[in-house]
Amino acid sequence: MKFSEDFNSGSQVIDRYDDNSITINEKMFTQSLIVSNFQIIENWPVSEINDLSNQSLQAILELQPEVIIIGTGKQILFPRPENYSSIINMGIGIEFMNTGAACRTYNVLLSEDRKVAAGIIIS
Repeated sequence: MKFSEDFNSGSQVIDRYDDNSITINEKMFTQSLIVSNFQIIENWPVSEINDLSNQSLQAILELQPEVIIIGTGKQILFPRPENYSSIINMGIGIEFMNTGAACRTYNVLLSEDRKVAAGIIIS
């Protein structure tokens, strides 16, 4: 699916996604990544929901987001709560969505100038 909307210069906007890739500012990625307002962290070591842990989420936390979105692929999947409990204990919102919903939600929050980070799992 392709998106088109106006964003601030320098924003990391998700242009399109499919089952095997995500395109951000016209650059295609084929491995899991983290994207936030002004930064992309490539090669996030999460290739399936069971890889998600407090440790793998640390890279997202370093971006100091208000909201964290995890795109889990075609289907919405949930990790064990203990794998992300540290985020809940910090009072940071975390949502799990299929990748399409995660990309759309990320772009909406970005357009509202919210401090958002998304971990997109590409397997």
